[in-house]
Amino acid sequence: MKNSFSESYKNAGVDVTAGYKAVELMKEHVKRTKTSGVVSGIGGFGGLFAPDMKGMEEPILVSGTDGVGTKLKLAFLLDKHDTIGIDAVAMCVNDVVCCGAKPMFFLDYIAVGKNVPEKVAQIVSGIADGCEMSYSALVGGETAEMPGFYPVDEYDVAGFSVGIVDKKKIIDGRKLTAGDVLIGLPSSGVHSNGFSLVRKVFGIDENTIHNEYPELDKPLGETLLTPTKIYVKPILDLISKVDVKAISHITGGGFYENIPRMLSDGLTAKIKKDAVPVLPIFKVIQRVGNIPEHDMFNTFNMGIGMIVAVAKENADKAVETLKAYGEDAVVLGELVEGNDGVIFE
Repeated sequence: MKNSFSESYKNAGVDVTAGYKAVELMKEHVKRTKTSGVVSGIGGFGGLFAPDMKGMEEPILVSGTDGVGTKLKLAFLLDKHDTIGIDAVAMCVNDVVCCGAKPMFFLDYIAVGKNVPEKVAQIVSGIADGCEMSYSALVGGETAEMPGFYPVDEYDVAGFSVGIVDKKKIIDGRKLTAGDVLIGLPSSGVHSNGFSLVRKVFGIDENTIHNEYPELDKPLGETLLTPTKIYVKPILDLISKVDVKAISHITGGGFYENIPRMLSDGLTAKIKKDAVPVLPIFKVIQRVGNIPEHDMFNTFNMGIGMIVAVAKENADKAVETLKAYGEDAVVLGELVEGNDGVIFE
């Protein structure tokens, strides 16, 4: 920006020229997320997007917002910043797709203690990766340098997604009945929830983050930093081929909080505990932290990141469709009459 420099502002800890450099470095990442709906490039005061509403009788916009949470602490300790953006996108688009909407665009917010352009660009590279995984265009964002508020080596990342769905195709659980089958899509790890407990269990610091456990094929920190899986493409493919009645994104609150969110009154989710493909990292967390099994299923995804409900006669086709997409889907249980939320057998 020509003539844009303030020595006084820089002395206060904010270097506007670093912000301009960060924007230049991130442009290459933003460019690869461009879709046909993008009208404007980054740098303006608002991101412009023309939604494709062809074939829709009553288009409904669907939005979701979230952050990465204290998982960021691990990124700081490992000095690895190129995947955390995937988590930010995933936590938003996975929510949006739960009602059958296709994400269209994403905006991010990055707040830093000190603007290091190269680090900001690494964060945005992950955000762009997440956008590519979810049909989303990265149409804008904000990088805020906040000295004295965040330590110089730390930052926060959040964002929001906007999707679209035809009103008659909204998935909201209203068609659910007893006997419907619950199908789980595997998670990639802890995803982006429960990290306050995780950090307490392991006493995460610059030393313990490198600990190794026989159950894990990578050091603790690398395992925990595995980015959240994005389910947009397989879910939308499934919806196009099978009548999906309800979808639940398994985030904070685990099974006990998230599954009831997709249920209609009078229905209970009966889960076969042995059918849940519990990942090794959760077994380590439970063992090291001496955490009751109920609390594990009430905090973590335990190896299942998304659950869909379909009629019993469509269950085989749903599993087959998801497996053809590369998802090792499993039948977790069924819906029964009652108002108990979630029960295990």
